[in-house]
Amino acid sequence: MNLTEVLKSIDDFVWGIPLIVLIMGTGILLTCRVKVVQVRKLGKALKFMLTNEEGAEGEVTSFGAFCTAMAATIGTGNIVGVATAVAAGGPGALFWMILAAFFGMATKYSEGLLAVKYRTIDEEGHALGGPFYYIEKGMGANWKWLAKLFAIFGVGAGLLGIGTITQVNGIASAVKNFADPDSQHMISLFGGEYSIATVAAAVVVAVATALVVIGGIKRISSVTTIIVPFMAVMYVVICLSIIIYHIKDFPAAIVEIVKSAFGLRAMAGGALGAMMVAMQKGVARGIFSNEAGLGSAPIAAAAAKTKTTVRQGLISMTGTFIDTIVICTMTGTTLIMTGAMDQGLEGAECTAYAFGQGLPWSQSTGAFVLMLCLAFFAFTTILGWDYYSERCLEYLVGKKKNVLMTYKWIYILAVLIGPFLTVEAVWTIADIFNGLMAIPNLIALVALSGVVAKETKEYFEKEAHMKISA
Repeated sequence: MNLTEVLKSIDDFVWGIPLIVLIMGTGILLTCRVKVVQVRKLGKALKFMLTNEEGAEGEVTSFGAFCTAMAATIGTGNIVGVATAVAAGGPGALFWMILAAFFGMATKYSEGLLAVKYRTIDEEGHALGGPFYYIEKGMGANWKWLAKLFAIFGVGAGLLGIGTITQVNGIASAVKNFADPDSQHMISLFGGEYSIATVAAAVVVAVATALVVIGGIKRISSVTTIIVPFMAVMYVVICLSIIIYHIKDFPAAIVEIVKSAFGLRAMAGGALGAMMVAMQKGVARGIFSNEAGLGSAPIAAAAAKTKTTVRQGLISMTGTFIDTIVICTMTGTTLIMTGAMDQGLEGAECTAYAFGQGLPWSQSTGAFVLMLCLAFFAFTTILGWDYYSERCLEYLVGKKKNVLMTYKWIYILAVLIGPFLTVEAVWTIADIFNGLMAIPNLIALVALSGVVAKETKEYFEKEAHMKISA
């Protein structure tokens, strides 16, 4: 059995039925306990997202913390991840991705709320919070081992999975597809043959990463507040244009998604198996993309200048809405409507085909546009996950500046070598770390669901009372 097969076996075990049930079950439980806050208060959440709270403790503005979280959230999962999910699980994977995201909004709301409630802020104004603190302080000191376990998996996810390798791999793939699609300009490196475009992309992204992450959360926040809104709007406009251009195929695409989700297109006796594959790939890629239940986003939420737990929870949940219900849905729909998923392509190549065929422009123009989108998406994810994984490491070792600075450089090195690893192995490693991170966090969310329900009830009762008094 080779390494790829070993990793796939581990991935299948981690992302088995128990974890899928835990993710979906936690989202359903929290949805009930907060009385479907993701529907009732979505408008208020979107309003809060664009405004900052004055006179509160924290390191960055609420919008800055949101953009840092969105920077880590909106990445290759929205482009490459959706393509791999649809390729492996069929169009139905998109249905399960959206359903998981709906319940995941309640999960993300709870994570943001608990992050602010249990965070610590030192004399220098440095904020540290997230699952490790709401596990330790919310569940009690006897559960500190679970908090440390989360932090260990978080460092691994940042360094070897979602934070570095998958992101820069996606960027390099998109650059090569545009600049050297026929592999005409090759160079020998690390015992293999690679396109010069791939090598150049690796170096440029690694240098850009170093210039930002050495500056810490404030520099990361300042960069992401500029890039994130721009890239999200640009990508949505392009996907909408493709959908409108192929609008006659839209009804058929929706039917295809629903039928595939429940295995209705499988051969007799294979419906359940096809449905389970679609569910597994959809939920796994969904959590990779929106991170609901993963426990990463609350690390950024804890740095927000806010004194209101519910307010930050509402802001946090908009990330899942924008990331999956809006952006991933558009990506998946364009893949189906343009026939890209039927071409036998994988990852960024599949989405590049959809962009090239989706509008009346050349394939090279589509590849260029996708390269820009993917570069912005993935680069900001690299920045966000550097912050996440550093906070996990800080929880484990304390404020040892030499250790933390050494980690930054190792992180940058991981970005540099990412494009030279195989796509399948990279995504499998990322999936494994995501699943391992999610388990301690989901246990904590279930255990502290009563705290979330209480804080939510008190906040909205107080808000209603103030309106009546006014």
